[in-house]
Amino acid sequence: MNANESDDLIACHECDALFHKRALPRRTSAKCPRCGSLLYRSISSNLDKISAMTLAALFTFLIAQGFPIVELEANGLTSETTLIGAILALWNEQMEIMAVLVFCSTILFPLCELVALLYVLLPLRSGYVPPGFNAILRGIQLVRPWGMIEVFMLGVLVTLVKMVSIARVIPEAALFAFGALTLMFAVVVSFDPRALWDIAARLGPRGSKRVTTTARQKS
Repeated sequence: MNANESDDLIACHECDALFHKRALPRRTSAKCPRCGSLLYRSISSNLDKISAMTLAALFTFLIAQGFPIVELEANGLTSETTLIGAILALWNEQMEIMAVLVFCSTILFPLCELVALLYVLLPLRSGYVPPGFNAILRGIQLVRPWGMIEVFMLGVLVTLVKMVSIARVIPEAALFAFGALTLMFAVVVSFDPRALWDIAARLGPRGSKRVTTTARQKS
């Protein structure tokens, strides 16, 4: 077996049977003939959907960071804060480690994943592989487990329920944005970035198609 043949093989996750991996038509999937488990799906039809969802998630993420989460009113006093404000409050209360963990899991890592996905998805839709493609995909797989928007949203909701009895809680724009962002991330995370290697294998770097076309015209 040579190197080219090994690149075309895929192993079943259930029975470890090996099969030759082939390009699939839109909205189709390949199943293992031995055990019937799913091997892989065609991602060409999902590329536009994931690109649009990732772009929408990025805009929603910016809204969630720029507006207050909730407004609390108690004893005639009103206070509101953004996520950045809450992180700064943790830092000022000598809870630096907690502040860093919240910043990384709710801001840094989710933002890096969204930007990195757009960096590889948009060029692939245009028909070429962007520079640093392999390193970017490995980076996405590295930071994905550490993005915890849904955990943060659950913690906020639990806190709000407990505070209703002692203060008037007024939801702000960022709270709704985080709710929408949680659903968007569920769709984005369901997409396996490793599947993009299949598309990249059929494409080339920017300008490769143009050079081929020019060469054919000259010939």
